[in-house]
Amino acid sequence: MSQFRFKQFTIEHSNCGMKVSTDGVLLGAWAEPNQAQHSLDIGTGTGLLALMLAQRFPNLAMTAVDYDVSAFHCAYDNVARSRFVDQIQVQQTDINTYRSPHLWPHIVCNPPYFTSGISSKNKQRAIARHTQTLSHEDLVHCLARLLTPTGCADLILPLKEAEALIEQAAECGLYLRRYVCVKPSSNKPPSRLLFTLSPTTGTLRSDTITVRDQHGDYTQTFAALTRAFYLKLP
Repeated sequence: MSQFRFKQFTIEHSNCGMKVSTDGVLLGAWAEPNQAQHSLDIGTGTGLLALMLAQRFPNLAMTAVDYDVSAFHCAYDNVARSRFVDQIQVQQTDINTYRSPHLWPHIVCNPPYFTSGISSKNKQRAIARHTQTLSHEDLVHCLARLLTPTGCADLILPLKEAEALIEQAAECGLYLRRYVCVKPSSNKPPSRLLFTLSPTTGTLRSDTITVRDQHGDYTQTFAALTRAFYLKLP
């Protein structure tokens, strides 16, 4: 399927290494910019997260960046075809050398997942899924460099990778502020972690969300979180 239709925009992802996924939709629906007026989407891919946040927060100006030229064109075209084109700026750049005009009160990122194992033979997919061009250590340093002193970054990773990144972040002065364990179904253990990092410390908020129930249907909690986006959820 080359297109994925949401309620207020359509994602064309045939030429992008990372397709639309439940993980991305979860992060876009869960991320919380608070009172931020500007948000940075690192490794935007199809532009999904930028479009979701633009839909949720009409006064939020999004800057979406990606290292991969094909991903940049994919995101640029998806944004250009959307009603949120005036709200989102798409740039092709390496976040490791990105010179930001200001610090960011909010950052969102669906990072490359895999730090080991066999990389995809498809170069675009390998860049999107493996830490070849953006290691988790480099990502942590980018977050520490780009966030305001009271800003926050929202991410999603598999549990093992998330735990390692959270440890690295603490060494750089970024602390876990909230997290949600994501269970794919009611009879399976958590497989993903939604989490927020910030230079500030405070009460840690935690929760668990289950995507599907024992019958294979979306749970009420998941449906409530994503209803504004999925066509199949009235």
